[in-house]
Amino acid sequence: MEKRKDIYDLFWYFAYERQEIFINKLNNKKVLTNDVILQTYKFCNAYRVNDRVSQYLLSNVIYNKEYSSSDMIFRIILFKIFNKESTWELLEKNFIDIKLDTFDFKKYCDVLNNSNIPIYNDAYISCASKVFNYNKKHENHLYLVYKMFFLDKFDLKLLECKTMKEGFELLKSYPLIGDFMAYQLITDINYSDVLNFSESEFTIPGPGAIRGINKVFINCDNYVDAIKYMYLNQDKEFKRLNYDFKYLKNRKLQYIDIQNLFCELDKYCRVYDPSLKSNRKKIKKKYVSKNNNIKYIYPKKWNCDII
Repeated sequence: MEKRKDIYDLFWYFAYERQEIFINKLNNKKVLTNDVILQTYKFCNAYRVNDRVSQYLLSNVIYNKEYSSSDMIFRIILFKIFNKESTWELLEKNFIDIKLDTFDFKKYCDVLNNSNIPIYNDAYISCASKVFNYNKKHENHLYLVYKMFFLDKFDLKLLECKTMKEGFELLKSYPLIGDFMAYQLITDINYSDVLNFSESEFTIPGPGAIRGINKVFINCDNYVDAIKYMYLNQDKEFKRLNYDFKYLKNRKLQYIDIQNLFCELDKYCRVYDPSLKSNRKKIKKKYVSKNNNIKYIYPKKWNCDII
């Protein structure tokens, strides 16, 4: 793979500087970064697990109490389909404990039909086809959940999968779940204790990651190999560039993190070097400071801490 040397090095700078912002926030530093682009626009963390929605998933969906394996898989998929904290809290308010024996397709539809808040997170766009012949997007998604767990026993099939790729393929076999969504879902289910797949076994680059890879590498013909290359060379490259990257304890950047970093680099380059053209020209969201009241937690099996 032929590199654009300056953008290749920029990838490692971006990963380092975004992690520095995370650490500086934790330490209540007044100045988070001197990078004007990072000061101005919103970018995800270097580690996907540190983003606000992932932390909410861990604290409020996975580790808030004990659940059966089937209930846990159900809870994670239901949360991630909408990927929005306020939607989850609305369902909790109406159904107390969200698990398989409290799921009622019609009642869940009624609650969301009567909601006056946005139901979906706009971080990524969920497929909106009327594949199950319901007029509203969320009704089709809720029927998908019903079909997966009550008609197909998806949870039992997933528990039989031996690899992350098998789990991904099972998820992708369902309508409304494409490659990107299936990879996000299998990653999130793997945060829980019901699965224990290696994250360095399998990856699928999303559209944003592909744009980023095309800015780092010239004429890349294998996007998965590009992610694997960055994963394998992270220590060497941070050292070469004199970046003291503050890893999570016991945890390097994984395939999912590298994939996300490529996506965020694509956004960064829209301002840094607009000559590197793609089908996206602007960064949509500006950075808005929020109170950092997150108590960071990680999957127990990682034996992990912040630094």
